[in-house]
Amino acid sequence: MPTDPLVVGRVIGDVLEPFTKSISLRVTYGNKIVNNGCELKPSQVLNKPRVDIGGDDLRNLYTLVMVDPDAPSPSNPTQREYLHWLVIDIPETTGTGFGQEVVAYESPQPTTGIHRFVLVLFRQLRRQAVYAPGWRQNFITRDFAEIYNLGLPVSAVYFNCQKESGPGGRTASRR
Repeated sequence: MPTDPLVVGRVIGDVLEPFTKSISLRVTYGNKIVNNGCELKPSQVLNKPRVDIGGDDLRNLYTLVMVDPDAPSPSNPTQREYLHWLVIDIPETTGTGFGQEVVAYESPQPTTGIHRFVLVLFRQLRRQAVYAPGWRQNFITRDFAEIYNLGLPVSAVYFNCQKESGPGGRTASRR
């Protein structure tokens, strides 16, 4: 029996409660499709990704949240969760290009260790029912979902990202 990669990657637990995926979510950076646990370099995620949402009813609206539960470092995540992106009012069958970006995309730039970047999709009850928080650090996806009556996620995906090596393949910090 396959194990849920969101459980293996501790996304379920650190960021989300267990949920049942009910809608397809496809996240693409350039020509690279994000699969749970895949490794992306900071240079590959500089620009916001294309996000496609399955389904066929334009009346259904979604909220997309992107967080880093490992900020500033996986061993000491004092800013957990750091909010990297928030898009609301995304119609089903389309993607983030049609939603309202209420927290601008901030590209992942981890400095220490391997960070998980989690994209979570919630179904909204109605248009403009979700608002931007006033901060990025210590954002809590669970609390956010509760405040705005979003319920459990309908889909989620995550990727790993770490600081890129310096020239010659060695890490830039030498002692």
